[in-house]
Amino acid sequence: MWMIRAVLPGVWLLCLLLGLAPTAQAQQQTGQGQALLESLDAPSYDAKAEAIEAIIVSGDERSRRWLDELLGGKLQRHKDTGRFVIVLENRSRNWPVIDALTFEDAGEMSRRDLDRIGINNALRGQLQSALAVLDLYTDDVDDRRDAARELLGSVDAPMVEPLREVIASEDDAEVRRLLEQALAIHRLEQGEIEAIADLEGSLNSRVRSALNSATRSDDPLVADAASAALADIEQRLRINSGLETLYFGLSLGSVLVLAAIGLAITFGVMGVINMAHGELIMLGAYTTWAMQQLLPGQPGLALVLSIPAGFLVAALAGVAIERSVIQFLKGRPLETLLATFGVSLILQQLVRTVISPQNRTVVSPEWMSGSLMINEGLSLTLNRLFVLGFALVVFACLMLVMRRTRLGLEVRAVTQNRAMARSMGIRATRVDIMTFALGSGVAGLAGVALSQLTNVGPNLGQNYIIDSFMVVVFGGVGNLWGTLVAGLSLGVINQVLEPWAGAVLAKIIVLVFIILFIQKRPRGLFPQKGRAAEG
Repeated sequence: MWMIRAVLPGVWLLCLLLGLAPTAQAQQQTGQGQALLESLDAPSYDAKAEAIEAIIVSGDERSRRWLDELLGGKLQRHKDTGRFVIVLENRSRNWPVIDALTFEDAGEMSRRDLDRIGINNALRGQLQSALAVLDLYTDDVDDRRDAARELLGSVDAPMVEPLREVIASEDDAEVRRLLEQALAIHRLEQGEIEAIADLEGSLNSRVRSALNSATRSDDPLVADAASAALADIEQRLRINSGLETLYFGLSLGSVLVLAAIGLAITFGVMGVINMAHGELIMLGAYTTWAMQQLLPGQPGLALVLSIPAGFLVAALAGVAIERSVIQFLKGRPLETLLATFGVSLILQQLVRTVISPQNRTVVSPEWMSGSLMINEGLSLTLNRLFVLGFALVVFACLMLVMRRTRLGLEVRAVTQNRAMARSMGIRATRVDIMTFALGSGVAGLAGVALSQLTNVGPNLGQNYIIDSFMVVVFGGVGNLWGTLVAGLSLGVINQVLEPWAGAVLAKIIVLVFIILFIQKRPRGLFPQKGRAAEG
């Protein structure tokens, strides 16, 4: 018992010290913060600039918020009490505020009782640069890269040493490179010709702007060196622009491949000119939109489910068209063309009546939004990248079906010689149905892909039907490899021609090219083999 009595005073003393320690620390932090904020409320702008530098180097975790609110004009001081507050909302009379030291709710204060800490344009620039420097100390590497990129062209003399300290301690090579370029721009502005070597090859617009200004320097050596560096950068930009054009052309070509590959199969097997093929694409796109209506807020899941759903909807529609119209018009291509054109008009009007004549927007999932930045002069949009990959996957699956399954063997047999295939016991009618369903289903997949690139509307398929026929004829009727090569080629050619010829003239040029090509090679790039082709 006596031991307990002896220990108790020590325990109480320890508890008292532990309780007072956070309070003392909080009071010290409050006092330091009050002093820093009071230095901001100085009568001269030079003194305010010094106060901003003091806040930056203070290491206070509240510095970022203080400087941000000062830049936005929301850091203010109560006239009577001297209390610093942050205005949350500007109202007609009373403003809701929080305490600038604790960030706790401080109720409302009259606008007449508050004094805003004024800043000029020079201080605004200093604050923007200071905020960027503070962001260089965050843990997120992407945020540090963005902050370093913002400093390009914004570095002044007081920031040089802090940035050098950041470079010395920075682990990420990209952040170091950007900061070194930011310092090099500052050195170039001071007339240092050696700084140009650190800026060579950069595709950043602010670096190009700094070099462009340096070409007008009074020092001829600086002007010549800047001109040479700028010329090299412009050449790199042209190369990147060409790669971007190639990428957009391939993405457009992948859409053409998806739209035409099903047409190539049905046209090759049945010899049917299906003018309703575009509406099968449209049905696939509307299926994607409908899945998003069934699964609101889940665009990723809706898109994944739309792939089999779009295939099935378009395939069933294709079977219905084949059984109700096309089977009665075999061997009469002109009548088939007119009949399927009428079917396309019926499907368009059906969609307008049942759904709406207005275009519908399909939301892309988050993992398909944004772009993949290769460098500062070239970025690849993710939705087009996924569509390109999706087209190649569909093509590979279709090749496996055609090469590794019984249906594929029968389709190839009927394509090469229909009469001989019948004599060998192949049920050509069944093959026609399955082929038309397969080709229509692939058209539905094309619609799923297109929904991620453009709005969904009743006329969606009409924009691709003519291009699809050109791809089929150019590549070779019934040849999948020919469809792939022709689709990608025409996509790239269109993308190259459009910037200087315009969309309409570019299509005319492509059409003339295909006509001349067919005169030389009537069977396309990859001609069909077999007795039917020879005939």
